[in-house]
Amino acid sequence: MAFNIGDKIPQVLGIDQDGKEVRSDEYAGKKFILYFYPKDNTPGCSAEACNFRDNFYELRHEGYEIVGVSVDDVDSHNKFIEKYELPFRLISDKDKTLVNEFGLWAEKTFAGRKYMGTLRTTFLVDEEGVIEHIFTSKEIKAKDHAEQILEWLNKKSANK
Repeated sequence: MAFNIGDKIPQVLGIDQDGKEVRSDEYAGKKFILYFYPKDNTPGCSAEACNFRDNFYELRHEGYEIVGVSVDDVDSHNKFIEKYELPFRLISDKDKTLVNEFGLWAEKTFAGRKYMGTLRTTFLVDEEGVIEHIFTSKEIKAKDHAEQILEWLNKKSANK
């Protein structure tokens, strides 16, 4: 993985569903969840996005904004947002700049077939743009991922 806990994330993150540039300094003073997922409108990715949607206000209550990233184009993101009523931004990384920068474009295997794709990974980023926690693809349960984050946040606050 190209980024580790304690690393500062890049300034330019990409283009959102509205064609607007997304920069990490927009979130200065705020915490956010930067989650990478393989593809719009697939079962696991839809379940994960809906889980973030269903826990959106609880995550915001904990001080976190949510930003999703996939290599789908802006049009696909707009349809995905509309279909599932997603209340957060999605970055279109069609040219794979961000997934490569984060080291998340990798060989995967499905049904015995090898192909290149995005490793489902989530970064919790603090108010200074520094990664405070990483959930790897092996840890993430797509349909319960927001709850996993909330559980981690509860453990973190209990240990203070």
